[in-house]
Amino acid sequence: MSNQTEIVATRLAAVKPSASIAAKARADAMRAAGREIIDFTVGEPDFPTPAHIVEAGVRALEAGHTRYTASAGTAELRDAIAKKLLRENQLSYETNEIVVGSGAKHIIFNAFMASLNEGDEVVIPAPYWVSYPEMALINGGVPKIVDCPAENGFKITAQALEQAITAKTRWVVLNSPNNPTGAVYSEEELRALGEVLVKHPHVHVMTDEIYEHFVYGSARHVCLLNTTPELRSRTLVVNGLSKSHAMTGWRIGYGAGPAKLIKAITLLITQSTTCATSAAQAAATVALNGSQACVAEATKMFEERRNRMVERLNAIDGFQCDMPDGAFYVFASVAGLIGRSMPDGKPFQTDVDVAAFLREQAGVVTIDGSSYGLSPYLRFSFATSLSEIDRGCNAIAAAVSQLKSR
Repeated sequence: MSNQTEIVATRLAAVKPSASIAAKARADAMRAAGREIIDFTVGEPDFPTPAHIVEAGVRALEAGHTRYTASAGTAELRDAIAKKLLRENQLSYETNEIVVGSGAKHIIFNAFMASLNEGDEVVIPAPYWVSYPEMALINGGVPKIVDCPAENGFKITAQALEQAITAKTRWVVLNSPNNPTGAVYSEEELRALGEVLVKHPHVHVMTDEIYEHFVYGSARHVCLLNTTPELRSRTLVVNGLSKSHAMTGWRIGYGAGPAKLIKAITLLITQSTTCATSAAQAAATVALNGSQACVAEATKMFEERRNRMVERLNAIDGFQCDMPDGAFYVFASVAGLIGRSMPDGKPFQTDVDVAAFLREQAGVVTIDGSSYGLSPYLRFSFATSLSEIDRGCNAIAAAVSQLKSR
């Protein structure tokens, strides 16, 4: 009988892999196997990093920017971030209140690691980005999920927030524009949430603003600190260049917040990744300091794609979706399909069943709403071409037409 101990830590038993990354891997595997697929899972722009940013990265490499940088990020990039936050968000930060990470995800993970004690609660409105609960769990926290149904615009209300906060609450996570729903909190909604948070001085706020530039129509992005500046000493603003500047693979994100927390996050970086990639930081500095025309062009393109996808999905029997105000996702209800039968006679019981049917029968890969904490929905990324949106929706419509009534 072996006395060998298990190598994997027991705490990982409760952690699920990223649903979005798993869905993309599934799509890649199907493509590699020769299947023709339409991939609506990808949470990244489908166009390359703008040329002037790539050229800045090349220049940095040629100039010898291939060594370690300060763990909090280069002084030049942190200065560019401070200027960006003041220019675009009317938020004033010193460079010692800013830390650069290998993506915004890295900042969020390290913020939880730096602050969560065993049993601390993290309030997470659902639908949520798939990694928030898992990162809290990994770091000893307890995700406290608050359902935010469609009738509330998929947003947490002040009343629901008040009810969710306990003596154990350490963080409240806000994500606007939201992944997966595209919901954008208005100034009035944020002010109401801020009034609740002011009453609970033990609660910290993480505001994830990675999609801030992708807002459409009359919607506009507002930071919680614009409405409730007195929360500054316990708020971490998280952002990055992955979405706005099509730099997902460059892995540059940042956090701005109280110096004590920033110092703790930096400490963890010194003992893990050391620093973000030096040439990528140089390119990011140019991206933030230069013209933002590329961001405006991307926003215009995504708005056109949003309009097409919502129109096409709503024309398919069993699908219903509202027009998202931001990000590049449509969170479509498939409640109209639950209970209907596939050609083999088996009925749909969940949104997972619907996603599997579309994947196998239509070659369309999406992500089920249950992975984001709310069913029965599917998340569709419109970070793809109009022709792919049309091709995918045609395939979905053809597959759904084969279904039998309840």
